[in-house]
Amino acid sequence: QVQLVESGGGLVQAGGSLRLSCAASGRTFSSYAMGWFRRAPGKEREFVGGISCNGGTTYYASSVKGRFTVARDNAKNTVYLQMNSLKPEDTAVYYCAASKTTLHFEVVVDQSRYDYWGQGTQVTVSS
Repeated sequence: QVQLVESGGGLVQAGGSLRLSCAASGRTFSSYAMGWFRRAPGKEREFVGGISCNGGTTYYASSVKGRFTVARDNAKNTVYLQMNSLKPEDTAVYYCAASKTTLHFEVVVDQSRYDYWGQGTQVTVSS
């Protein structure tokens, strides 16, 4: 069992930055590929970015590529989402998720492959 707790959300002006953190419980954090997703009002949840178990591979949605960065610290059981140049359309509830995988270089995009989810943190970008 893995529990995920996000933090770092809030209200920011367009062009600003936020860093989200996701702290995981358990001793096997390094066995999980991690992902960040978001759900905007009236829209379905979508993939934002992900990172492999060993942190060596990342992948991003085209809408955030070049602005967002996913990183992880396996010693601290934490994954981060650094968000720069924020836009009003980035407003959403952001979720982190963990996917058990034996492929240490794999980034998991498919939501159905994620085993555990956090409760979400609200990010609001004002224009």
